[in-house]
Amino acid sequence: MVTESPPLTKKSPSEPSESSPNILRTPQHTVEVVSDSGEGAQKCGQIFGAVCAKMGNGVWTVEIIPAEIEPPARIPAGASGNRIRIGTGPVTNWGDRTNVMVAFNEQVLLARHRLDALEEGAVVLVEDKWATHDDEEIRDEWKAAMEELSAFSYRVIEVPMEERCLTVVEDPKRGKNMFALGMLAWLYELDLELVKDQIAHAFRRKSEEVYQRNVQLLELGVDWARENLDFRVEVPREPTEQEMIVMNGNQAIALGAIAAGMELAAMYPITPATSVSHHLGEVFERFGGVVHQAEDEIAAAGVAIGASYAGKVAFTITSGPGMALKTEFLGLAVMTETPLVVVDVQRGGPSTGLPTKVEQSDLLAAIFGQPGDTPHVVLAPATIEGCFHSMITARRIAETLRTLVIVLTDANLATGVQPFARPELDPAWQAPPPDLSPAPEGTRPYEWDPKTGLSRRFIPGQPGGMFTMTGLAHDELSHVAYSSDINQRAASMRSRKIAVFQGTLKPPKVYGDDSGDLLVVGWGSTRGAIEEAVDRARAEGLSVSSLHLTFLSPLEPGIREIFSRYKKVMTVEINYSDDADAPYITEENRRRGQLAWLLRAHTLVDVGCWTRVLGEPLRPGVIHEVMRDNTTEGGTS
Repeated sequence: MVTESPPLTKKSPSEPSESSPNILRTPQHTVEVVSDSGEGAQKCGQIFGAVCAKMGNGVWTVEIIPAEIEPPARIPAGASGNRIRIGTGPVTNWGDRTNVMVAFNEQVLLARHRLDALEEGAVVLVEDKWATHDDEEIRDEWKAAMEELSAFSYRVIEVPMEERCLTVVEDPKRGKNMFALGMLAWLYELDLELVKDQIAHAFRRKSEEVYQRNVQLLELGVDWARENLDFRVEVPREPTEQEMIVMNGNQAIALGAIAAGMELAAMYPITPATSVSHHLGEVFERFGGVVHQAEDEIAAAGVAIGASYAGKVAFTITSGPGMALKTEFLGLAVMTETPLVVVDVQRGGPSTGLPTKVEQSDLLAAIFGQPGDTPHVVLAPATIEGCFHSMITARRIAETLRTLVIVLTDANLATGVQPFARPELDPAWQAPPPDLSPAPEGTRPYEWDPKTGLSRRFIPGQPGGMFTMTGLAHDELSHVAYSSDINQRAASMRSRKIAVFQGTLKPPKVYGDDSGDLLVVGWGSTRGAIEEAVDRARAEGLSVSSLHLTFLSPLEPGIREIFSRYKKVMTVEINYSDDADAPYITEENRRRGQLAWLLRAHTLVDVGCWTRVLGEPLRPGVIHEVMRDNTTEGGTS
């Protein structure tokens, strides 16, 4: 039988199924797997999402990570896991709320409930051992949690995860995640051979014995679900003959660096950027690349600049706190006109902030956070596929302009998984060998073209190309500038090449109608949620469109003209802004979203903003409500 909503009748988990399960057919569904840190919920979610993608579903995953590396067990703040949204077509964001949750204890379940993560009527599969635990305090916590949840329409199903896992492993913490994966595999009708292949990949560094044990646990979960669950979920798949790959944003950054011909990745470990180097560490050497772990963030930038100065194609990877430490070296790259790519995987701040949570708070720092005037390029991919291509683009810009290029991703992209078409390697993506031919006599190291500001790059050891490099203001001969007119000219040339580059960019494309009541502007990982919200608003008859920017410094051309066609323009961002009606907030002192600040200065248009710093990706439903509010009389942003 096919239904349009999950069955709400409850049966005992131990009661065998005597009839075919009800089938919920739906175009999209969202699953969460949550546990204490270290119990493997993230691994379960990653494998589930990857298999769904390989079978033809659109997928978007988001990791749920506590702020501490290993918080105490059984506390709501310690919830760790993965949220997986699957759909019949492409999925571009994590959606609004969860339909099915697997929870390894009731405290992590409470955490997600209190964050309004569960849909009304959500099915919750929760470990049952805590209800009868030897510790009276734990039994009381279970009872209190169930009472809190009983006020909502969730369907809670108790599952003997530990009891079943103990038949295979001595420590069920090492097995519950595969048992949970088995339940989900049955529930969503996954190909078990594909699941086993993905398990083999996930545990490729482990022994055959470890693999076989995980397969046993998987099959235990499948069997329990088959015997005890009375419904299944069918999200129709659209398999494609086009070859696809499934990865997260950090993997895509790593793969893009290889495709771009990068030769050195210099880094110091920092969440959530570190896994870029992990992925590179597995394969980079095969392509002639080197991963260098420096002693600190400052040294990592210095190593990358040194390698680039020597003619190699180099980049460095970090997050917000690391960007602060790299500041002086980034100024050196601009002053010496040494090509450098920096990947900043943004997280919450300031200071240590929210190391595992998403924010878009580094925009203004990336553009302006330098002593002195340091024109350079800043771009922000919006998708996992965009992360891949951003590295190719950044490398080409950095070397063509002899400048710094900053790629702004964020924790949402870094850990989110999405399928996309397998790129076909284009030799043009790779950096050409450095020109080591003898320099013509009299050629100067900074022989700026007066129209473009561009100059020839010299490589150490190149005949006729020797000069003394300096981080001081300098003239065309790299001599220290002691006169004001030389400094003025050098500053003009460094700025001019960025202006020349801006002239090569195309105006951004509007999503929706070319004119209307409201234009919502975004950047980075918010694109999918914004555009889904636009679709919902337009389906209601609202005159709403959106614009998503990739290049943030310099900005893409034509923005002011686009803005002129809408009654109202506002940004939606994951950084802080004061609410317009908050106490003591006026038009004069109000802090606005970072892109809003930038666009107001660039266009002289009264750009409004709506931002949140909740430590999670924005939900399309909430953005939709904001659009409604701002297309009615009196709506404010």
